[in-house]
Amino acid sequence: MRRNIRIKICCISSREEVEMAVAAGASALGLVAQMPSGPGVIADELIADLTRHIPPGVASFLLSSETRGEQIVEQQKRLRASTLQLVDMPEEGAYDIIRQQLPGIKIVQVIHVLTEADIRLATEIARQADTLLLDSGNPNAAVKELGGTGRVHNWEISREIVEQAGVPVFLAGGLNAGNVMEALQKVRPFGVDICSGVRSGGKLDPDKLHTFVQAVRSF
Repeated sequence: MRRNIRIKICCISSREEVEMAVAAGASALGLVAQMPSGPGVIADELIADLTRHIPPGVASFLLSSETRGEQIVEQQKRLRASTLQLVDMPEEGAYDIIRQQLPGIKIVQVIHVLTEADIRLATEIARQADTLLLDSGNPNAAVKELGGTGRVHNWEISREIVEQAGVPVFLAGGLNAGNVMEALQKVRPFGVDICSGVRSGGKLDPDKLHTFVQAVRSF
C-alpha cells in the first residue's frame, strides 16, 4: 500500500510559486527568513504577504535562524506562518516561551545530520518539538550552514532517527527526482523537503517540480 508522503517545497519566493507548488500537490511551503548563508532568503514583508496567500490545508513554514524564544515569537507574530522551522538550536527555555506565547503553532526543529551523535540529539529534541527535519547543514562552520546546501547526508543515520524519534520526521538535503525513491526506501520519513532540486536558475521549475512529485507519489 502506498504511503501518503508529505511534500514540502522550500524557498518559495512569489505568489506564482505558491500557486505552482500548491497545484503540484505540496502539503507545506517553506519561506526563508534572514540566514547567515544559503539560498531562498526573502524579505520579511514578502513572507508576510505570502503567508496570507497560502490556502487553508497547506502549512506555511517560517524558516527562522533566531535562537532566543522572545525573538522567535516576535518574528512569528509579524509574519504569521502556521509553523516554525527552527534551523538552528534554540537557547535553553526557548521552547517553553514559544509554547506559552504561541499556542497552536507547530515547532519543527532542524537537525543537521553530521555524525551518529545526532541520533541521541534528535531523540532528546523530539521530546520538545512537534516534528524533526533532517538536513545537511553544518552549524559548526565558521559561517553557519543552516540548510540549502544541496548535499546529501548519511541516510543510515537518518533512518535510525526516524525509527527512534517518536515524532514525524521530514528528510531534506540534496534530494531530487533521481534519488528521492532511494531516500524514501532507506529512510522511511514522514515527508520530504526540497529547494534546489526543483529549481532552475533559482526559480521554481514546473517540469522538475512535476517530476519530483510524481517520483514521490509512486513510492
